[in-house]
Amino acid sequence: MVKPVKNTKFDEYLEFPCPFTFKVMGLANVDLTDQILAKLQTIAPGDYAPKVKPSSKGTYESVTLVATVTSKEHIEQIYTELGSIEAVRYVL
Repeated sequence: MVKPVKNTKFDEYLEFPCPFTFKVMGLANVDLTDQILAKLQTIAPGDYAPKVKPSSKGTYESVTLVATVTSKEHIEQIYTELGSIEAVRYVL
């Protein structure tokens, strides 16, 4: 079970709506990016152009994408939902 992200201070630093960059690091497999995009489409629908970068040994990969967020709670929900994907190790 992933720990929910709550009580952040994003609302003190950002004006909403705004673009927000998420970097997701997880196990390298053929469908990690698809899993991330599928989950993100339910929370923040849009056209995404993810950048995928494999680790030096190929065990992990990072997926970087920019989503338009509407509130502090929206950011927290995205962090929590992306973190709940089994292959994901970190969401930055």
